[in-house]
Amino acid sequence: MTRYIIRRLLSAIPLVLGIATIVFFAVNLAPGDPTLYFLSPGMTQDVIEQMRINFGLDQPVHVRYLRWLGAMLTGDFGHSISHSRPVLEVLVDFLPNTLILSACALFVAFLFGIIIGTIQAVRQYSIMDSAMSVVLLFFYSMPSFWLALMLILTLSLFARNVWDLPIWFPASGIVSVDYDFLTFGEKVRDRVMHLVLPTLSLALVLTAGIARYMRGSMLEVIRQDYVRTAKAKGLSEAVVVFKHALRNALIPVITLVGLYIPVLFSGTIFIETIFAWPGMGRTIYDAIFIRDYPLVMAGTFFFASMVVVANLIADVLYAVIDPRIRYE
Repeated sequence: MTRYIIRRLLSAIPLVLGIATIVFFAVNLAPGDPTLYFLSPGMTQDVIEQMRINFGLDQPVHVRYLRWLGAMLTGDFGHSISHSRPVLEVLVDFLPNTLILSACALFVAFLFGIIIGTIQAVRQYSIMDSAMSVVLLFFYSMPSFWLALMLILTLSLFARNVWDLPIWFPASGIVSVDYDFLTFGEKVRDRVMHLVLPTLSLALVLTAGIARYMRGSMLEVIRQDYVRTAKAKGLSEAVVVFKHALRNALIPVITLVGLYIPVLFSGTIFIETIFAWPGMGRTIYDAIFIRDYPLVMAGTFFFASMVVVANLIADVLYAVIDPRIRYE
């Protein structure tokens, strides 16, 4: 297992570098440059050229690429143009917020997806199965950014101002303005309340796909001979489903971990922008518009690296869930 993990990590290095290289040239060959962000009506051409020299934009693109690649291999991701500080410091500030949001969304999506898919399989062709299928199809076909706006409208705006409900969820930010004056318990509650809407916006769409996938996998497993034998022994339906069938039904679902991580990271760009969530998705979104090359490249590199690690984790989980699988 250890040798397999090392081989996978080594083989992923060219992939991550390839992704970073494509992003580098796509961003650097696009019209415009970071100096446009600092232009003012009275600025002379000499000042503009000096700014280009300071940013290293006076060099050919291949020279900039080699310099950037060499610096990145030593752990230097450059200096953020928009934040006026090292890129690594920006990543340390904003990346944890994105990881928290993505981890919560992934956990909620798989938890409810597995539960709903299992219920649908056990109650196949029932009214509950049909109703859940309609609801899941509704969420599966819904863009996450539109769902986010509808959640803000219903669970935040209407719940607070129209329906006057006792519980409503904040629509923006990661904490309230009076966060520093709250007690520890109130701070925890405040962070959780701010996390609910963005998490649901990402998780509901993924839950629908996971549930449908889990339903098909569970239906295949519960028709196996060993499941019928367990039922014939007099075991309860709950024991048969959750002890004997569920573990084997989860094996193909594990593949979705590696497949949904890229979808999740791409979704955070829109969700973090809508909810003003201070994460890497929103930071990269803003950096693209002002041509903050070092920040865009570093953020993309970290996202690509996490996708590779997520796929590796999915492969390792195969062996954990199914003892028959061995990596030599």
